[in-house]
Amino acid sequence: MFASWIDLTLARLWRASALALIVGLAATACAAPVMAQAKPTKKREADRKQDAAKAAADERARKQDADRELKRRLAAGQTHPAAEPAAGQTAAAKQEPRPAATIAPNLFDLWFLGGPLMYPITFISFLVVLFACERALALRRRKVVPPRFVRALGQLAAKPGVLDLRQTYALCQQSRSAAAHVLRAVLMKAGRPLSELEHTLTETSEREAAKLYKNVRPINLATTIAPLLGLLGTVQGMIECFFITAHLPVGADKSENLANGIYIALVTTFGGLVVAIPASVIAHYFEGRIQALFRDIDELVQALMPQLERFEGKLRPVIVADKTSGAPTLMLERIGPPAAGGASAGGSSAASGAPPVLTPHRA
Repeated sequence: MFASWIDLTLARLWRASALALIVGLAATACAAPVMAQAKPTKKREADRKQDAAKAAADERARKQDADRELKRRLAAGQTHPAAEPAAGQTAAAKQEPRPAATIAPNLFDLWFLGGPLMYPITFISFLVVLFACERALALRRRKVVPPRFVRALGQLAAKPGVLDLRQTYALCQQSRSAAAHVLRAVLMKAGRPLSELEHTLTETSEREAAKLYKNVRPINLATTIAPLLGLLGTVQGMIECFFITAHLPVGADKSENLANGIYIALVTTFGGLVVAIPASVIAHYFEGRIQALFRDIDELVQALMPQLERFEGKLRPVIVADKTSGAPTLMLERIGPPAAGGASAGGSSAASGAPPVLTPHRA
């Protein structure tokens, strides 16, 4: 009862988190274009002010150099300063080239420069995180192969005599794990040949594994879609870059414009790889975990196969509904002719070697 309450609470928290994430992504998508327009405008205004201040400082420095040069010539008795090079040219000749400042790229600015395809890449990254958290909770061992279920099953198998199928089925009904579902399907084939039991085990394990793989597939899909979206954004940016460069006016610096366009176009490829590489690692981890858990389930059921083989051709399990509550009830019916002397199905079976008296048991 407490475990069911915990599962219900986790499911509600999962739905609430998914709804909050979708609302947050919608708000971000609505606000992102406004921020993308406002931030470059502020940056251009700040750059323009900085360039104006730098130009004013250079102009003052040139005037001061020109005044000092004029005073020096007058003190030296030169009456024709025009014969000498201009003061502005002398000052400009004395100026040494300044090293270019190192500019570190801002990832937030690069995200906006990446273009509209950065929005689906970002949305895919949120989905990867969401599905990874969900699978991390769902693939815990106590959810797939509960240790309590394994211990209880071991106690039933250790009892002397044949395995009590009714108690085993009831134990499987009480657990909602994949191991219980697989074993319950095998128990429903009790009395059949061993090859049919093994086929049921394989088929049910594949079906249960497909349920666990269901939410791993979106992570696998992200490892393919995110790089392709990044490549598409890069191709689009390169086309725009070369088109603009080809139509620049004569005398414009085409190499600088081309370099700026290329590094902006590569932003989407970078974003797609940042999403795809962790998603690939996460998907491979979950796939390996599912395979390891189902190896444990296979070993668990295979250990019971010798005991289930004893019932071959002797009984047939039947599930009926209880007349009062409607709950599923397990009925074990014997196969073969009745015992000598007109004994009923519930009579003694010591002579035939059949299991003990079998009665209906509510699951």
